[in-house]
Amino acid sequence: MKVVCELYQSALQLHEQGIHLISTDEMTAIQALERAHATHPMRPGQVEKPEFEYIRHGTQSLIANLEVATGQVVSPSLGATRTEADFVAHIQQTVKRDPAAGWIFITDQLNIHQSECLWCDGLPNTVRFTRTWGKKENQAFCNQCSHEPLF
Repeated sequence: MKVVCELYQSALQLHEQGIHLISTDEMTAIQALERAHATHPMRPGQVEKPEFEYIRHGTQSLIANLEVATGQVVSPSLGATRTEADFVAHIQQTVKRDPAAGWIFITDQLNIHQSECLWCDGLPNTVRFTRTWGKKENQAFCNQCSHEPLF
């Protein structure tokens, strides 16, 4: 956890050196919905009323990167699945934006983030991964009185 905190604190200096510090996470099972009927328009004294019925179009998974120094979302990926191959393709797509630069990806402990494919699929040597702790380690760290949060 100390390494991750130090990286976040040095994000601007790393950016000035041409190194991208990226925080990566996923959101899975995003429902793709469409309203079945048109929304009822506003009337005097009444607000617009959307219909409650909708049509399902399956789910999508979002993998997103936040460049810590700039606060920009970088190269998001949207797809039907979230597999090791999807994550590797996402990382490759992100690195292609600036292949000569250094890249540090901060990820959680999800199994697809620990795939051997990340090391054997031709990523440049300038790409590094740093993992955050699991929930138990984060809770133990937050419950300690020996540190103060920085805001």
